[in-house]
This record gives sequence, C-alpha cells and structure tokens, in this order.
Amino acid sequence: MNESHAVTQVSFEFFPPKTEEMEKTLWASIERLSVLSPRFVSVTYGADGSTRERTHAAVARILKDTSLTAAPHLTCVGASKSEIDEIARDYWDMGVRYLVALRGDPPKAPAGNAQQYTPHRDGYAYASDLVAGLKKVADFDISVAAYPEVHPEARNARADLDNLKRKIDAGASRAITQFFFDVDRYLRFRDCCAQAQIETAIVPGILPITRFPQLQRFAEQCGATVPGWLHERFQGLDDDPDTRRLIAASVAIEQVRLLKKEGIDEFHFYTLNRSELTYAICHALGVRAEQAAA
Repeated sequence: MNESHAVTQVSFEFFPPKTEEMEKTLWASIERLSVLSPRFVSVTYGADGSTRERTHAAVARILKDTSLTAAPHLTCVGASKSEIDEIARDYWDMGVRYLVALRGDPPKAPAGNAQQYTPHRDGYAYASDLVAGLKKVADFDISVAAYPEVHPEARNARADLDNLKRKIDAGASRAITQFFFDVDRYLRFRDCCAQAQIETAIVPGILPITRFPQLQRFAEQCGATVPGWLHERFQGLDDDPDTRRLIAASVAIEQVRLLKKEGIDEFHFYTLNRSELTYAICHALGVRAEQAAA
C-alpha cells in the first residue's frame, strides 16, 4: 500500500498528577504538545475511581487554561449508573464533548494482586453498557479500547472482537488500541475488525519507551508482547538514559513510519506525562507546530 498523504492526526493521553512536582511536569508537557493541535487529550481515571477528583481537576484546568479538547476517562468500576450519569452531565455542562469509556480495572487486593472484576450491583456492567448509557446522557464523541493481542480476560480472540463490536454498535466513535510493537499483529487485527464489520477507525496506541522495566510491568498487566529484539535494543542501558532515549525514539519512529505506509493517519500516544519522545515522534510523522498553526 502506498504511504498515506492524508493529514495525520494525533491524540495524547495524560494521567492526573499526585504531587506538585508531577503537576509541573504534566503542565510543561501539555504546553509543549499543545502546539501540535491534537484531536483531543485524554485524562486517565484510576481503578475504583481512585483519581476521580484529580481527573476532574486536570480536565477543568485543560478547559480553562488551554484551547485543547479534553477527553476524560470514565469506567464502570466503583460507581452506580446514576453516579456515572451525573459525572457525565457535569462534564457536558463544563464543555466536555469527548470521553474515553472503559470497563476499568478493579482495585488491587491488600497483597497487591489484581482482584477479579465484578460488576457494580447498580452500575454499568461492561464498557458496551457504559457507552450506551453515556450516549443517552448526551451526544458525546466516545472512544473505547481495543486489544490487538486479545484482552487478558477474554475467552478468546473471537469473543474479544465480539465485545469490541458491541462497544462500537452502542455508539462509540473510534477504538484506541492497547500499545503494541509488532506492526503486522496490528494490521492483522485491523483486517479482523473489517471482517467483523467494525467500520470505525482502529487508532493505534503508541507507547514511547521511557524506562524498559516499567514497560515490562505494563506489558504483563495488559497482555502485550515485548519482542525479543526490543529486549536486545535496550540491553545494558539501565544507567545510560541518553542512549535509551535515542533507542526509544528510533523504535517508535520506525513503528509509526511502517503504520503510515499502511494508510494509518491517526495515532494515540501514551505520553506518561512526558513530552520529549512524543514530540520527536510526531515531528517525524510530519505533525509539526507550524503546520498545526496553519
């Protein structure tokens, strides 16, 4: 397939900061990346609604102090339908038009192990139910999650695909994938979505690698594969942050270049509240401040 000449669109994910120092890093990153005119910037929501107030505060500041489109995450965990609907109405009244709707992860047990997900007795059971409920509250533009390597709790790939279709049919506008490093795996997943008559955009989620051990933990939690060649690239660089950044940038730039050759013209970046790598990758994609301003 020839490389796409369509305008490349990007979106960025941030998480609400816990400390004053983290808050400074977050807002410096938002300021740096805002010149790239993202479609939206999402703000995550902790397990069991544990960051609810901080998520809300971050969204409110984005709306007040920037021209960016904020997309708060909402989950099914730890809240009744009426509570979630009230949060959604408050967001709509604030001017929020984009949401990211997720089932969400249950809080960890005291020993640190993940608990089995159990739907809230009075809540939305799964993400497809949440999407349908949110669309009844207001005409939000809703993004949902997709898993090129299958959700770790899914029975199989077919069941996972059926679940994605339910979310799209409930009213979601796009699916954003979990991060991945095997481009061919993403392309096969995109083909499977098309065969299942999922016609919405399947936006690749890109995770720039800031620290390799952290990446390995994330991958274990979500069932993503870390290829052997990636281990080799980062081997021996634990105490060499400058070389790590160079390798991380080259890995992600090659990934998005291959995806763009296959006609992909929208990307979602898991920034981890850092701007440097994401900015560099966007520059390589051709997403630049002067073009965004034009």
